[in-house]
Amino acid sequence: MMKRSSVNNARALFDIPREICYLNAASWSPLPIATQEAGRAGVARKGQPWLIDPAHPAAQYERARRAAARLINADADDVALISSVSYGVATAAKLMTVPAASRVLVLENDHSSAVLEWTTRAAAGRFTVEVVPRPAAGDWTTAVLAAIERPGASPVGLASISSVHWSDGGAVDMDRVAAALRRQGAMLLVDATHAAGVMTIDVRSLDPDFLVFPTYKWLLGPYGRAFLYVAKRRQDGVPLEQTSYGRRAITSERESYYCDTEFVAGARRFDMGERDHFISLEMASIGMEMMAQWGCDAVQGRLRVLTARLADGLRDGGVTIPDAALRAPHILSLHFPTGMPARLIERLAAEQIYVAPRVGRVRISPHVYNDEEDIDRFVATFRRLACS
Repeated sequence: MMKRSSVNNARALFDIPREICYLNAASWSPLPIATQEAGRAGVARKGQPWLIDPAHPAAQYERARRAAARLINADADDVALISSVSYGVATAAKLMTVPAASRVLVLENDHSSAVLEWTTRAAAGRFTVEVVPRPAAGDWTTAVLAAIERPGASPVGLASISSVHWSDGGAVDMDRVAAALRRQGAMLLVDATHAAGVMTIDVRSLDPDFLVFPTYKWLLGPYGRAFLYVAKRRQDGVPLEQTSYGRRAITSERESYYCDTEFVAGARRFDMGERDHFISLEMASIGMEMMAQWGCDAVQGRLRVLTARLADGLRDGGVTIPDAALRAPHILSLHFPTGMPARLIERLAAEQIYVAPRVGRVRISPHVYNDEEDIDRFVATFRRLACS
């Protein structure tokens, strides 16, 4: 039975010693104790497969699908079980055609999954990939809107962008971007890696063509588990992989194996091959369910308090910090006008404080297991090391 806890005192749900100051959820989160226990039980189950209830795998598929759908206000029928963001983007690329002579918009230094699929396909598809430069003031929304509406430019065929930039935590107002794209009849693929579970996402109102997110960061889950939302208008295509369960009736339990090879309806046809990895599916479900129980408002509110405390403590500390109105509430990036101090990340780690260097900045990403003691310790140690 999973223990309930307030989002303000969730540290007890994790195996994090008090001396560890882990502020790096945007790289990978620790697994909750309940998730670790589910993983061990799943491994033991696979160790004695003759004891597995035949109904168990299907129950796990649908539990995870429902949990993922809940985070983005989607119908479970519109969510596919996949392995990674790159798998989701590759699936999307197979399901839509970018018009020749149009533009595909990506963010400068956005994560590779949402970018490289299109740079690889550009020559054959006769479209161009336009990189939206990092805005000096950190206002990604204005920069993207300006790129969409740039006078004299070719029409936009697709925007393939993260809703929160992985390196600096810059937030994109996806509602405004989606509206601008619709005016041009352009498609939208959203990498919601750093938004799902923390920031409110409603695919019913946003209406992207595709939205994808993994579980191993903010959703407190394992590697190798991700989810792809596919708009109903995109669900008639051919999946990336051909599987028996993507068809209506291919079953080893009947005398005729290929009874009906028509595709199943909805996004289930796009489920990855070997989705039967029910060990990690249950682990992913637990993390997503925990986040949903707390709710975006509570999680976001708590993390905003922590990042605001960080920002206040680091003012006049020789770094520049994006304005709170332009960044996500759960990620804070520090820019060093004269360059990052030598071996800063390693010196922090030597004192059991863990953050990440990202594109010339220090990225700090607390989660629900962090508290004010972690924040104050980071500020004091950073000030001492950065000035030494």
